[in-house]
Amino acid sequence: MADRSMLDRMKGAAMLDIPTYEEVEHDTSLTTQAAMVVVIAALARGIGGMDGGEVGIIGGVLGALFGWLLWSGVTYLIGDKLLGGTATWGELLRTLGYAQAPGILLILGFIPLIGWVVGIVVFIWLLVTGIVAIRQALDFTTGKAVLTAIIGWLVAFVIPALILGGALGAGS
Repeated sequence: MADRSMLDRMKGAAMLDIPTYEEVEHDTSLTTQAAMVVVIAALARGIGGMDGGEVGIIGGVLGALFGWLLWSGVTYLIGDKLLGGTATWGELLRTLGYAQAPGILLILGFIPLIGWVVGIVVFIWLLVTGIVAIRQALDFTTGKAVLTAIIGWLVAFVIPALILGGALGAGS
């Protein structure tokens, strides 16, 4: 299985293939490839116009990489340290990076009448691949993976956005 290409792994991750997630989790040489998947998905999102257009392609890629690092770190702390999973930060980086593979379809976001449908479908698909990635990396049940994802999302994205929004609102 180690002779599979990055594209084969991306397809496997998108299709929720458990052996693909296990391969990515355990092969430490695939961290750079996982980062490349994040970059490719961010580029597709930017080209498809699904990034809101306010940050541009480079900002979107940098934001995606930062979000991937943050999400992986927070997920590691919650899943491994609080909920008793067994993973390293690197394992979560790789599995969550490859879990971004369906994001490539966001390149279709510019198509009138169906772009928004593609966006919704891909958002749900990314949620599912993320949960599978967490489950496989942390050797969890699906329920614990969902709990880890929800708590991690709140800690990594929602709470900081509320705090930042409150701080910006207080200054006006």
